Amino acid sequence: MKRKHVAVLMGGFSSERPVSLSSGKACADALEIEGYAVTRVDVGRDAAHVLAELNPDVAFNALHGPFGEDGTIQGILEYLAIPYTHSGVLASALAMDKELAKVVGKAAGLPVAEARVMSRFDIVKTHPMEPPYVVKPVNEGSSFGVVIVKDDQSHPPQVVSSPEWHYGERVMVERYIPGREFTCAVMGDKVLGVAEILPVGHAFYDYDSKYAPGGSKHECPAKVSPNIYQKIETLALKAHRAIGCRGVSRSDFRFDDRKSPDGELVWLEVNTQPGMTPTSLVPEIAAEAGYGFGELLSWMVEDASCSR
Repeated sequence: MKRKHVAVLMGGFSSERPVSLSSGKACADALEIEGYAVTRVDVGRDAAHVLAELNPDVAFNALHGPFGEDGTIQGILEYLAIPYTHSGVLASALAMDKELAKVVGKAAGLPVAEARVMSRFDIVKTHPMEPPYVVKPVNEGSSFGVVIVKDDQSHPPQVVSSPEWHYGERVMVERYIPGREFTCAVMGDKVLGVAEILPVGHAFYDYDSKYAPGGSKHECPAKVSPNIYQKIETLALKAHRAIGCRGVSRSDFRFDDRKSPDGELVWLEVNTQPGMTPTSLVPEIAAEAGYGFGELLSWMVEDASCSR
């Protein structure tokens, strides 16, 4: 039986390049162990030419952030007729746009936090909503550019309008949901399970707590009441379907249980390109569900297709 030639796409030129390189290396190494012929591709502006020359059987998309996660590379792969992993053009673009994803999610019955999108220059004049609230870029991942404005903060965050801001002109201002953070992985049409994220020494699950060793603890499976656990699973699958995701996705939630055990559960977003680094959540949740890392990646390769 001919070994499938898998091109693992990694790197790219978004803010998440280091994460993608780490994901790509881990995936490429594991796929080689699984018996696939693997070519590592550090994606640049010549991606279409490189992939056309390489002509792999499957492209394993380990890119993160703009270009790799927003439907762009997916469109190139569709044009070249190279089967690829994860979600297709529309679902990728939709999930990457936090404003549109929230509109679609709310229409599908997902509980979302009150939010508004505005220019980053308008936000510094006066509080756009009563604190506490969160300011986040509309089209970034890995918590880049996320700012939490606490209830005792007298002024809006000035960094958003500064020259150091490199995350786009539009930002989302979202009501801050205190409490616990949960995430749920979906593989195909199957929910894999729920984990709780416990940042260590961080106010929230930011870039360092996501990717730095020891930056966060993962409780997997999450220790929460069975009805909340099941509700998170139900909502994650609903989000996966509503956005039109394929392959593997991961939905993030906040749960405020300060006033009652049932509390307030809010869906934040769906990640169509969840991280595959050594500290990533999806491989950990999959392992708890009985899927080893190599087995998970093999499933994704065999699930790859065009017209996703």
